[in-house]
Amino acid sequence: MNCLQVARVLQSYLDGETDDVTARRVSAHLEDCRRCGLEASVYQEIHNALARRTEPDSGAVERLQAFGASLLSDPPAGDDDAERGTTPPSGA
Repeated sequence: MNCLQVARVLQSYLDGETDDVTARRVSAHLEDCRRCGLEASVYQEIHNALARRTEPDSGAVERLQAFGASLLSDPPAGDDDAERGTTPPSGA
């Protein structure tokens, strides 16, 4: 397998959702490819950290909800220039 092929199935592999042949091929690639091996390690650390949490941090949930709401709201005043690809004259 090459890096692109591994990237496509890495999360499924780490979750134990790949067939045996694919799992062996991904495992062999991860042993030989430092970059993909490091990426898999990071994913595994994130997975383990999330698994240790019993309930989400309420402050983090509130911040995510506020961020999501801000994405749905109208852009702040002045952002319409950026959307049109224009910039205000200098000194304005």
